[in-house]
Amino acid sequence: MPYDAEDEKMTEQAALDLADKGLDDSLNRLFDLLRIPSISTQPDHAPDCRKAAEWLVSELSDIGFDASTRETPGHPMVVAHAKGPEGSPHVLFYGHYDVQPVDPLNLWTSAPFEPVLVKGPTGEMEITARGAADDKGQVMTFVEACRALRAADGILPLSVTMLIEGEEESGGVNLLPFLEANRDELKADVALICDTGMLGRGMPAITTMLRGMVGEEVTITCANRDLHSGMYGNAARNPIQLLCDILSDLRDGATGRVTLQGFYDGVPVIPEETRALWRKIGPSDEEGLAPVGLSLPAGEIGYTALEQTWSRPSCEINGISGGYEEKGFKTVLPSKAMAKVSFRLVGDQNPDAIRAAFRAHVETRLPADCTAEFIAHGGSKASIVAADMPFLPSALKALEDEWQHPAAVIGCGGSIPVVTEVQQALGMDSLLIGFGLEDDRVHSPNEKYDLTCFHKGMRSWIRVLHALAAQNSH
Repeated sequence: MPYDAEDEKMTEQAALDLADKGLDDSLNRLFDLLRIPSISTQPDHAPDCRKAAEWLVSELSDIGFDASTRETPGHPMVVAHAKGPEGSPHVLFYGHYDVQPVDPLNLWTSAPFEPVLVKGPTGEMEITARGAADDKGQVMTFVEACRALRAADGILPLSVTMLIEGEEESGGVNLLPFLEANRDELKADVALICDTGMLGRGMPAITTMLRGMVGEEVTITCANRDLHSGMYGNAARNPIQLLCDILSDLRDGATGRVTLQGFYDGVPVIPEETRALWRKIGPSDEEGLAPVGLSLPAGEIGYTALEQTWSRPSCEINGISGGYEEKGFKTVLPSKAMAKVSFRLVGDQNPDAIRAAFRAHVETRLPADCTAEFIAHGGSKASIVAADMPFLPSALKALEDEWQHPAAVIGCGGSIPVVTEVQQALGMDSLLIGFGLEDDRVHSPNEKYDLTCFHKGMRSWIRVLHALAAQNSH
């Protein structure tokens, strides 16, 4: 059937109207999913991860998808297919149903798996729960958009495959093998990934730059048991002190640069015109850091806070422990000390080379009678979406139409390994379209997702899917 722009617009508007009218029902379904404590990194919650997957399969089947759970060595994948009109584009939508642990529980103002709708400091209504923004709320904007589109026209404007995994928050080790094993089934024209955010409240964006990541856990052992610090203090090596010295050496105190051998190999120079554009559209250092109670950028000297998160590599100590950590005081000289360190990568930095450099950094600083053990926690390269990516202009225009604000092309300091893995396994580019905000407290207590982001996120996907379908139909 020839493309009819007027008919397409009427169908799109009908779906938008249905999304508006059904908002309360959509919110209730999101709350049902948020109540499932699908913490992938904690073995006790494996049944909950499966429950979340099965819940999604049921909902997707109800709106006409051919949906099923797929087993992996870890938590199950959800795969669902819906055919669009003959000759329409085919998109692969990716999200994840697993969530981060909730610790520290005492800092939550409401139960993390009992979602509530409350008025936030900005006056916006906020959905508060673990997973509200990362990533269940974002996933459900797409699911509910598909629900409205099917109800409006009986068929989606293009073919959609959904892949929703359950291990993104715990390393995602089974994703790449799954993509490779199911290449023919999952191959599409473009991937749509929702695990990102906007430039600011009311300011839509598509993320085209993501940092890669290397995670390392190191445990240093000195004495063969914990010791009395009076009997052995000074004489026996303290692993906490040794570990702190090693970690301190990771950065040059004067410049903020990471000291690992070859760390900056493959790091691109930011063009001055790009830096000027970012200064224009992004927050100042003070504006960007104020919500977390800070004002001065750390890291490398000479780069703004925005530049440091969007386009520079980082080294961060994410956790450190050892010795007596309970209440009160105990004069123990511990046998072991542990730290968790992550590196965010940009450009062509090699995750394997960074991991090897970190381990060498530790081992060369160990006394002869001390040892170090390492545990790897994932590794991925950075990813960049080309400026001339065919579907990008249509998606930007659709977002602008919904939000009545120009949609920006931005970077992101986070890491979403699936972008690189989709490119590697399926040969596909990705559009990273999400509706999270900087103040969503992702991975922290009282995680939230603005009701406006959820509502307009649904509407945005309706417009984006129609725009991508129309692009291929003229």
